[in-house]
Amino acid sequence: MTNIIQGINQVIDKLKKGQSSDGSWKYPFETGISTDAYMIILLRTLEIHDEKLIRGLASRILSKQEVNGAWKLFYDEGDGNAAATLEAYYALLYSGYVQKEDRRMIAAKRFILENGGMDNVNVFTKIMLSSTGQYKWPSSFPIPIEIMLLPLSFPFNFYQLSVYGRVNLAPILILAENKFSLKTKNSPDLSDLRVTRSGKYDWTIQSEYRSLLSAIKDGIEDLLGLPEQLHSMALGRAKNYMLKRIEPDGTFYSYFSSTFLMIFALLSLGYSKNDPIIKNAVNGLKSLQTDIDGLPHMQYADASVWNTSLINSTLQMAGVSPEDPVVQKANTYLLKRQHDQIGDWVIHNPNSLPGGWGFSDVNTVNPDVDDTTASLRSIARSVKGSPIFQDAWDRGISWLLSMQNDDGGWPSFERNTQNPWLDFLPIEKGEYIFGDPTSADLTGRTLEFLGNYTDLPKDHPAFKKAINWLFENQEQDGSWYGRWGVCYIYGAWAAVTGLIAAGLPAEQPSIQKSADWLKSIQNQDGGWGESCRSDSNKQYVPLNASTITDTSWAVDALIAVEDKPTPAIQKGIHYLLSSLDKDDWTTAYPKGQAMAGSFYIHYHSYRYIFPLMALSHYHQKFG
Repeated sequence: MTNIIQGINQVIDKLKKGQSSDGSWKYPFETGISTDAYMIILLRTLEIHDEKLIRGLASRILSKQEVNGAWKLFYDEGDGNAAATLEAYYALLYSGYVQKEDRRMIAAKRFILENGGMDNVNVFTKIMLSSTGQYKWPSSFPIPIEIMLLPLSFPFNFYQLSVYGRVNLAPILILAENKFSLKTKNSPDLSDLRVTRSGKYDWTIQSEYRSLLSAIKDGIEDLLGLPEQLHSMALGRAKNYMLKRIEPDGTFYSYFSSTFLMIFALLSLGYSKNDPIIKNAVNGLKSLQTDIDGLPHMQYADASVWNTSLINSTLQMAGVSPEDPVVQKANTYLLKRQHDQIGDWVIHNPNSLPGGWGFSDVNTVNPDVDDTTASLRSIARSVKGSPIFQDAWDRGISWLLSMQNDDGGWPSFERNTQNPWLDFLPIEKGEYIFGDPTSADLTGRTLEFLGNYTDLPKDHPAFKKAINWLFENQEQDGSWYGRWGVCYIYGAWAAVTGLIAAGLPAEQPSIQKSADWLKSIQNQDGGWGESCRSDSNKQYVPLNASTITDTSWAVDALIAVEDKPTPAIQKGIHYLLSSLDKDDWTTAYPKGQAMAGSFYIHYHSYRYIFPLMALSHYHQKFG
C-alpha cells in the first residue's frame, strides 16, 4: 500500500499539474442536471441556435437518466427526484433532439405522473414553468412586490433576507407581478403532465401566510397612499436592484439561477431579446460551461477562488514552500480577487471597509466568510516582509472580525440577518434561501483560522463568543450541523478543529463527545460516509458506504483531538491511502449542499484537498 509520504507527494503532484495559467484551479462545480436543463430552455426560448451546446447538454442529461426513467440528485435518493425529472423531460423535448415517443421519455413521463405531476414540484420549478408558458401564475404571489419599499426599520424587509434570497427574489417578484410568460413555436406541450384537471393551479401556500403578507402590503398602501404609484415604484426598485449588481461578465451576482430569472424579468419589462444586457447575461451563463467526461455542464457558479484558496493553503500545509512558483502564482491570482467595493453586506455592517473574498472568479461585490478565511490561509505564509500581502492581510482580517454575529458565530454573507419573521415566509425551503444564520461550519472554520494563523489572543472576545455559540448549538449525539457541507460529519470536523485551535484542551467534554460520535459511525472498511438525506431529515443518516471526503474530515478531526494514532485514525488513514485512485459513485457523491432536498454540489477538487490535509496533519503530528 502507498505510504504516507508517497500519498502526500502523489496528491501534491496531481494538484500542481492541474493549475491553470492564471494561477487558479478550475475544478468543476457540479450541481446535477437542472442548470443544463434550464440552459436548453433559455436558449430555445430566446431562439438562440447554439446547436453544439444544446446537443451536448441534452446528451449529458440523457447520460444521467436512471433505468426507471427518473433523474436523481444523489445516488441514494430513493427512486428519483420529481422536479429534476420534470426539468430534464421539458429540456430534452424543447431541445428537439429527443421526441415524446422515445422510450426514455415515456419512462420519464410515467415517473412524473406517478409522483404528482406538474402540480407537485417545488415553487422554483413552477416559476420557470410559468415564465415559459407551461404553468399559470397564481392570482397573487405570496410575497408582494411592495416588500421592496419597506424601510430597514420595518421588522420584515427586503434586506432582512439573505443576499442569496434577494438576488433570486427580485426578478421573481417582477415576473409574478407581470405574470410574464413566453412561448415559442417550438415550445413542447406539457399539459399532459397535469394530474389534476380541475383547472386549479396549486402553489401550496397556506392562507394564514398569505394573509400575513397581504396585511404588510395593505399597511404600506395605507401609510403612503397612491397604490398604483407604489406598485410602479416597487417594480422600478426591483429592476434597479438587478441592474446595479450585474458582474463584469454579464451575470447577476455570478449565480446561474438569478441570471436566468433576471433575463426573463427584463423581458417582462419590455426589454428586447437582443438587448445588450440580455445578450451579455447569456454570454455570462455560457462562460460557466465546463466539461465533465467529455460532455458540457453548466455550472451554477464559477468556483475558482474557492478551489484556489483551499488548494494553495493545503499545498503549503503539506510542505510546499511559499516560494514555489505554483504557490506564488496562486497567491497573485487571489490578491487580484480581493474585494475593494462596497456590497450589500455593508447594510448590516456599516462600520467596516471592503476586504473579503468571494466564491467565483468574477465576483466583485459579494464576499463571504468562508472564502475570506480560505484566501487568508493561502497568503498567510507570504505576508511577512511584503507590504502588498500585509495590506491584503490586514484588510481581510478586519472585514472578517467585523462580520461576527451578535450571537457569537459567523454567517456566510451578512451579519445579523436572522429574523423570526423568516419562519412565516410561505415558500418551501425558505430557511435555506432567505436565511443566513450563524452556522457551525463557518464558526468552526473561522475559529480554526484565527487560532492557527493569527496572533489574536485566545482570551479575545471573538474567541469566547464563538466558543460559547458552538457549545450551545451542539447536537445531542455530539455532532454539529454543517450548513454548506453534507452535513453532520462536516459540521463536527469544522467545530472540533476550530475549538482545538481556539485553545481548548482535547479533554473538553464537548470535544470528547464529538470525537466519540465520529468513532461510533466509522465503517468497517475504516472510512466514513454520510447521506445527503441528513439535511432533509435534520439528523445524521449513514450512506452505508465510505467516501474519500467524509473520511478525510472525520480523520482530520480525530487527529486534532488525539495525542497518538488510535486504531480509528489508523484505519481511516489506511482507507485514504488505498482510495487515492478510486473512481466510482462514491467519488462523485455530492459533499456540498445549498438547499435540502433540492440543490447539492459535487466539488471535483475535494477528493484531493481534504485527503492531503488529513495525511499532512497525520504526518506532522505523529510522524
